[in-house]
Amino acid sequence: MKAMIFAAGVGTRLKPLTDNTPKALIPVNGTPMLEHILLKLKQAGFNEIIINIHHFGEQIIEFLQAKENFGMNIHLSDERNYLLDTGGGIKNAAKLLEGNEPFLVHNVDILSNVDLRAMYERHQETNPLTTLLVSERQTSRYLLFNQERRLCGWRNHDTGEVKSYYPNFDPEQYNEYAFGGIHVISPAIFEWMEEWTGKFSIINFYLSVCAKTNIQAYPVENLDLIDIGKPDTLAKAEEWLKKNNNFI
Repeated sequence: MKAMIFAAGVGTRLKPLTDNTPKALIPVNGTPMLEHILLKLKQAGFNEIIINIHHFGEQIIEFLQAKENFGMNIHLSDERNYLLDTGGGIKNAAKLLEGNEPFLVHNVDILSNVDLRAMYERHQETNPLTTLLVSERQTSRYLLFNQERRLCGWRNHDTGEVKSYYPNFDPEQYNEYAFGGIHVISPAIFEWMEEWTGKFSIINFYLSVCAKTNIQAYPVENLDLIDIGKPDTLAKAEEWLKKNNNFI
């Protein structure tokens, strides 16, 4: 089972902690974010991991070497010369991700109680292009899904902006969910990405193709998720880990 970890981010929101350290190696309860995610993936049965690197990428390389890759088969997708964003990062790693089986993508700064193996198996059963972890948590930006839980659009409540390729799209007719930073993707995605090049957002890509193919929501009851993107949430994440001692 393959998984990709987004670890290339500059970590602007975590400055000054990321002035000399990649976000992926910022510790939470004394353990780097990357290690938390790697061990959760390993426990769920993922044995081939792709990690993209950019900001202080050499530190991540040295960390993995020192830990002997945690006994996993780890490949690096090197973006040190140019950061490609989420969609570009996936496409850049295509040669490592292509095959006959889906792969899971996980943000390095997301902690959650989601059962990654169950999510992966649901994707295999239903076979959409992508399965997105979502929840009803409060945020300003929402993905919009129809009654069949197919992605149809996006909405920013702060700015009023709405995105959809459906004609006469009325956001009030759709269910709003917040994206959880974890998705399972079928390798067919690379055929859909052929005309996309360079740096691009995976969410913008999903919105561009969702009227033609199935991008499916995966809402989880009692989902407990925390984004460790800012100093205040970093402190909360330490409490979260103490509370969720079954994270791994």
